[in-house]
Amino acid sequence: MKQSAHLLGVGLDNTDGHKRITQADRFAIVGGSSETHERMTETVIKTFETLDRRDKTLDQIEQQELAEIIHKNTPSK
Repeated sequence: MKQSAHLLGVGLDNTDGHKRITQADRFAIVGGSSETHERMTETVIKTFETLDRRDKTLDQIEQQELAEIIHKNTPSK
């Protein structure tokens, strides 16, 4: 069975000692402060919603287009 591409988000600003991991079929978010982890998770979920609306997968999209979608779906602080 062919494996599909996944997104991996890594938060590096964890200072509270909590280990945060969020996994789904198409992505994993690891680490980060509570705020960072939440923002990364929201961004990735919205990114996949956009891809689904465009009827595309990570395997079918160009890196530049994916970067633009991620940027557009990143919540402001």
